[in-house]
Amino acid sequence: MPGETHLKVENLTLGFGNLIALQNVSLELRKGEILGVIGPNGAGKTCLLNCASGFYKPQKGRIFFKGKDLLKIPTYTISQLGVSRTFQNVELYTGLSSLDNLLAARHNLIQYGLLSSLFHFGRSVREEVKHRRAIEDIIKLLEIEDIRDHIVGSLPYGLRKRVELGRALVQEPEILLLDEPMAGMNVEEKEDMARFILDINELKGTSVMLIEHDMGVVMDITQRIVVLDFGNKIAEGTPQNIRENPAVINAYLGKA
Repeated sequence: MPGETHLKVENLTLGFGNLIALQNVSLELRKGEILGVIGPNGAGKTCLLNCASGFYKPQKGRIFFKGKDLLKIPTYTISQLGVSRTFQNVELYTGLSSLDNLLAARHNLIQYGLLSSLFHFGRSVREEVKHRRAIEDIIKLLEIEDIRDHIVGSLPYGLRKRVELGRALVQEPEILLLDEPMAGMNVEEKEDMARFILDINELKGTSVMLIEHDMGVVMDITQRIVVLDFGNKIAEGTPQNIRENPAVINAYLGKA
């Protein structure tokens, strides 16, 4: 049901020695929404996503999804539950084609066994067709038909970011964690990426948690925004509320 809590973060605390990256951070991602997470460099934004996706284990706190605490289950099962992510820096198989990168990301959804795959019959054939169709849908959605067979390492940066988004999508996530998906892009590439994120949210009903420094984009496409500063949550609300919040202005947005 739209509006219900999809992902819940409770009192998350993460430290590296004397450095506190997150301090008692609590927030919720609602079903079907795009939630923006903003703040200065070093505010703890990526650390938050790293905890939710199992890369970091915080000293304190809980993260609930589908009745499970994601901090207490093996990392590889988080994507199987329906949580997928992208990274600040493009993390692709640069020697493979765009299509092969997308195919590799479907591994968690493969159900057939070794014997069936070796002889390629029955169930493996049927699943292969299903996986191919799912990937073709993503290729069409992200408008990367022309680069499907291109080696990823030879692509311009903006297209590589698009392939990385596709890799996250082919896992059929219910929740998509996007870590600065528009970093390093020009205006046209940012407009395309914003459009794709809106399409993913609207057409697939995917809940999105978005870290992004381009405030124009964040204010335009998110329903709510959470602001972090030095590991603390200092504000939460609608884009209009955040734009006018004195604490956010002093810590991050600045005065006109």
